[in-house]
Amino acid sequence: MEMTEHEVLAGFAAIVEEFTGVSASNVTPEANLVDELEIDSLSMVEIIAAVQDEFGVEIPDEHLRDLKSARDVVDYVRQRRRSDVPG
Repeated sequence: MEMTEHEVLAGFAAIVEEFTGVSASNVTPEANLVDELEIDSLSMVEIIAAVQDEFGVEIPDEHLRDLKSARDVVDYVRQRRRSDVPG
């Protein structure tokens, strides 16, 4: 079943809060992961591992540099989940 943007964002926000202490309410689609949410490289590794577990997607290291905002993560997860669903 396809998850909505809101569902993925809420899950991602909860993960960010768990690993960084940044309030989930601050994780908006436009929020820059480094500049606004102050996610450092170590926290990013932990967050991405949790995102992969939570949403059942694989995010290869070479794609991490493209994930600059919460929207980027949400869009990536939704796109990967869609492409992994048998048609």
